[in-house]
Amino acid sequence: MKTTPFTDKHIALGAKMHEFAGYNMPIEYTGIIDEHMNVVEGVGVFDVSHMGEIWVKGPKALEFLQKMTSNDVAKLAPGKAQYSCFPNEDGGIVDDLLVYMYSDEKYLLVVNASNIEKDWNWLTSHNTEGAELENASDKIAQLAVQGPKAKEVLQKLTPVDLSEIPYYSFVVGEFAGAPEVIISNTGYTGAGGFELYFYNSDAEKIWNAVFEAGEAEGIKAAGLGARDTLRLEMGFCLYGNDLDDTTSPIEAGLGWITKFAENKPFINRPQLEKQKAEGVVRKLAGFELKEKGIARHGYAIENEQGEEIGVVTSGSISPTLKTGIGMGYMKPEYTKPGTTIYIRVRNKAIPAEIVKTPFRK
Repeated sequence: MKTTPFTDKHIALGAKMHEFAGYNMPIEYTGIIDEHMNVVEGVGVFDVSHMGEIWVKGPKALEFLQKMTSNDVAKLAPGKAQYSCFPNEDGGIVDDLLVYMYSDEKYLLVVNASNIEKDWNWLTSHNTEGAELENASDKIAQLAVQGPKAKEVLQKLTPVDLSEIPYYSFVVGEFAGAPEVIISNTGYTGAGGFELYFYNSDAEKIWNAVFEAGEAEGIKAAGLGARDTLRLEMGFCLYGNDLDDTTSPIEAGLGWITKFAENKPFINRPQLEKQKAEGVVRKLAGFELKEKGIARHGYAIENEQGEEIGVVTSGSISPTLKTGIGMGYMKPEYTKPGTTIYIRVRNKAIPAEIVKTPFRK
């Protein structure tokens, strides 16, 4: 198993460790609910160093990214970030990602840990433009410092004015004595905060500084368990669950990152344009269970007559709402908020109601 620069820290903190995307990662420390609520109400730190980072540079960088990604990269300005996906040739998604724009000829792509090799192969095999590509995943570490108190904790460690970094924007500056740290106002929790990217050599110094600076605010490490419940409460998709090679961005409710602009001949554009115009045969929607139970990935979704109308892609007990929530693909006519559906949990059909995400308002 691969390790991150923080693996020893997690073990020393008594984290429950498990393999994730080939890495030895912390699942929980003090418990998923405790870590989840600490992020929602205070400040928590996630080691997300397993994520992939790929540089795209040179005079052909923009042209190449306009072909490879669904969102309109031409709309970015230096210091801005964008959520996007790589459409495949069959109407599905290779991966979802963040695109950071440094300049007209320099972009950073942040991709899912489980897809680093797949994405790299996808990009290099389609690089007919001759963009300069570099897989820097093994050189860069990342911490996500999330929660309403994240800004006041991190501000102690940098001369960069964090209140001047809008959502989905970033600054490269000094942080905890380390130069060239990417300080990004992004995250996967819906609780506010920043993501920090830095070289592995600065990892220990930054970890120690962040935890020291946040002591008074009750800072805690958080594992992948709480990361999953936090993103689910926001209705954020997880690749491998809610998105994969067979799910289209239109089906997944990601029409807002699928831009049919001029000068954007992206992969599989005609099929996705057709889907947008004509509609889809299934849609991703959020639901709340009306009785006790957990809707797990792969469980059948049924209508009142007991006919199968879809499948659960993500589900859990919401630590904030104290009830079962989930998302799944189903026939479009059942995805209107207020509609009653049923989740097949073992031999029981548990009633659920379609609700608009995010679950945590």
